Amino acid sequence: MKTVLLTGFEPFDGQALNASEEIAREINDATIVRHKVIGALLPCVFGAAIKELKHLIKLHHPAVVICLGQAGGRAAITPERVAINLDDARIADNAGQQPIDKPIVKNGPAAYFSTLPIKAIVHELRKHKIPAEVSQTAGTFVCNHVFYGLMHELALHREGVRGGFVHLPLLPEQATTEPSLPFEKMTEAARLIIAAAIDYRRDIKAVGGKTE
Repeated sequence: MKTVLLTGFEPFDGQALNASEEIAREINDATIVRHKVIGALLPCVFGAAIKELKHLIKLHHPAVVICLGQAGGRAAITPERVAINLDDARIADNAGQQPIDKPIVKNGPAAYFSTLPIKAIVHELRKHKIPAEVSQTAGTFVCNHVFYGLMHELALHREGVRGGFVHLPLLPEQATTEPSLPFEKMTEAARLIIAAAIDYRRDIKAVGGKTE
């Protein structure tokens, strides 16, 4: 059976929870569209997160890699379009590192595009009344760091393996005034994201929120 690697992050910035960790743990060992899901945790640490991701890819030989992260302030589930070769941290990571204006890979490409069907994912989520939209920036913290590291690894060493990054809103118990989505809704969304990543070999086109 082929596998899908689904990663989440540990809590960061003094928080007790991270929505991405909770979802990855919940879906671990599920079977979706004849693929086994491997849910795994990444440290919220520059460098170490990419190292652990590469280890997981080598260990599990996934057909698809989907990295999840948490984006406080976002009201929708947002597949990311592009990862940029830049670390520029607003806050320190969990090891106290705060790189400023540093490339993730020295002399690496300026950016990589996701190879997930990001618009098809948004379409499928909206069909199930789950708020979703394509995001044009994954930021410059550890989420983008992992996204870029993933795409660089796949481009150099994992031909045919598709991958990308998806940001999740906060869980209700994390939010004060920020938007949030219930755990059950985000778990449903993660299953739909995985299914779409497997089923859509080519992405769809979308104009004004409507698919063509």
